[in-house]
Amino acid sequence: MSGFEHYLPDIWAAIIAFAVLTYVVLDGFDLGIGILFPFLGSDENRTRAMNSIAPVWDGNETWLVMGGGGLLAVFPLAYGVILNALYVPLIIMLLALAFRGVAFEFRGKTRRWKPLWDKAFFGGSLIATLAQGAVLGGLLQGPAVTGRSFSGGPMDWLSWFSLGTALALVAGYVMLGAAWIVLKTSKDLYDRARRIGERALIVTLGFIGLASLATPFLNPDYFQRWFAWPGVLLSALVPILLLGAGIGYWRAIRSDRGLIAYLSGIAIFVLSFAGLGLSIFPYIVPMSITIREAASGTSSLMFTFVGAAIFLPIILAYTAYAYWVFRGKTSEHEHHY
Repeated sequence: MSGFEHYLPDIWAAIIAFAVLTYVVLDGFDLGIGILFPFLGSDENRTRAMNSIAPVWDGNETWLVMGGGGLLAVFPLAYGVILNALYVPLIIMLLALAFRGVAFEFRGKTRRWKPLWDKAFFGGSLIATLAQGAVLGGLLQGPAVTGRSFSGGPMDWLSWFSLGTALALVAGYVMLGAAWIVLKTSKDLYDRARRIGERALIVTLGFIGLASLATPFLNPDYFQRWFAWPGVLLSALVPILLLGAGIGYWRAIRSDRGLIAYLSGIAIFVLSFAGLGLSIFPYIVPMSITIREAASGTSSLMFTFVGAAIFLPIILAYTAYAYWVFRGKTSEHEHHY
């Protein structure tokens, strides 16, 4: 086995992690806007907020498909365990995302039923976010594995910790959504988003702090990784960087620097994701199945890697182009659907 082939499982783990993180930071802001819907004031404000995400929101979910499809193709053992352990919140998430998509389209086609579809868009966004947070919490708790199979129950994921991560993700997505609105709009909607963003930042950092205190006690291995040398260096560095990103968001959201606020919000998510990686690497199913144990054969890894090497740059280029074309603030009279 060549050196490159030896590292293929780790490379694929990095690709899937990148896809999941990209989904979170891209789809996170439009889910956050959906959660903010009841707090945006007038129907005109809600329409402007929706117009700001209309050109890009459905493309953001490409990354969710890539992350889930990559996990199935490259780490089928982990896919089977994770799907069995978390199928309840995963199904809830997928149904909520589908319902949210229907509400998004139908809202622009009716006047009489617009209030109903506003509520549906809010509910779908909130439920999808709560489900994603519950998936994260359930995964971090470590599914029960016997041999090569999940041996727990369908509701093992449900705990005080998974409920906390679900609420934390709601706050984080609202933080991103508020920054996006500041970036893309003006006037009353802009002012509302600024105030909401300030509060959402405080709540998000508070939840991150609580999660950071709780996570090392979920599993003795987590505690060892966080507080033993050299992991303690990263454990000390990440909170400092998080504080810096939080200060950057706070200052930017209070001024007309929506892009800086949004990028600072992304930095908060990236640093939190780094803390997650520090906790579980080299496991893909925490403390049960490693990346290499779950990986497919070398030929399968190489074949799928060639496909990823071709299509990943195309997806990245298309995503970047879409955001570039629709850059700038939205017009009050603009309609995308």
